[in-house]
Amino acid sequence: MNRRLLAPHLAVLAAVTATLAGCTSDGGTEAGGPGSAPPAATTPSRTPAPGTDTATTLEGMLLVTDFGADTVTFVDPGRRGAAAGQGSVRVGTAPYGLAVDDDGTAWVATAQGVAVVDTRTRERTDLIPYTTDAGPVTTGEYRGGGMGIALSPDGSRVYVGVNVPGGNGTLEVIDAERRKVTRTVPVGRRPFDVDVSRDGRHVYATNHDSFDVTVVDTGAWTTRGIEVAPYGTEGGLGSWLKPHYTAVRPSDGALLLPFEGERLAVVDPRTGRVRVEDMTANTHQHGVAAGADGTLYVVGTGPIDPSEDDGPSLTVRTPGGDERVIPLDGPHETVVPSADGRTAYVSGGFTRAGYWNGLSVVDTATGRVTRLPVGERPLGIAVLPGIR
Repeated sequence: MNRRLLAPHLAVLAAVTATLAGCTSDGGTEAGGPGSAPPAATTPSRTPAPGTDTATTLEGMLLVTDFGADTVTFVDPGRRGAAAGQGSVRVGTAPYGLAVDDDGTAWVATAQGVAVVDTRTRERTDLIPYTTDAGPVTTGEYRGGGMGIALSPDGSRVYVGVNVPGGNGTLEVIDAERRKVTRTVPVGRRPFDVDVSRDGRHVYATNHDSFDVTVVDTGAWTTRGIEVAPYGTEGGLGSWLKPHYTAVRPSDGALLLPFEGERLAVVDPRTGRVRVEDMTANTHQHGVAAGADGTLYVVGTGPIDPSEDDGPSLTVRTPGGDERVIPLDGPHETVVPSADGRTAYVSGGFTRAGYWNGLSVVDTATGRVTRLPVGERPLGIAVLPGIR
């Protein structure tokens, strides 16, 4: 589907379907969205699965955020069926993104604050409140609070993008040792994703509803906005053609943002220059991750127009630009590859309507997909380090 020619049509379609799409305005009316009563406050707790030994190694285990609940869930992808779920920990309302340090500490962006989880003992050890006023604590895809989250390379800082419904968001900087917000930096609207340069000198907030990426200098704490809109910005908040997630290319630090299975925006964060490469999946795309060798993994969530577009998929793109498109069953949101790139873990939570409660485990060589029924609208996903 050539969206350059059909962008005006899609803007109208998006406006008509705004109550269903998480890629539209802040006024979503999905059940449990803004305006609904927040769930009862939760207290730190752990719920190990029957027969789970929390002292065993975490190597090969996954941790996912349950956006439809108040928990994170441990997943053993080597098990099948419901047995893959290895217990959960309450962290706070509607957890979104997460980042895991080398020592196994997980930092989880929730609607209430950043939860700190000791993945060895499986306990929430802290909840760091935001200093930004993000409105009442609610659930659903348009809720205020933390979205994208990332760690500095040395693990000393945590960066979390905070959504402020109806306005621009902020990047909150947390001192990991003191567990306290030390700085707040303005960014764009709905910071879906937060990434950090390999040298730690810059943080990138991908702002879904303002069609841009905010580049934050972590030395001077200055900011620059780079518009990333290969289809233009027509339709504004009602457009479907906005950025979602970003991968930092290991070879040169370029920012890679996929759009619609048709275009890959390649952004030079130093100059702000954006060039576009062709993609082949022809599907609305969200999550993206880069492997250590530069292989790109991109989640296709499904069609905007079912009569024109292809269904959900995972694109595996080589550094040279060759693509393999692996079909998926049902919508998905984010992806994380294994260290060797042989497996991709794709979350089924999805920010829009139509999610499912599980993960897809994809063999990237054969294209075989194994579905694991785990979690409640699992959204963020991380591979845990092998710690005893």
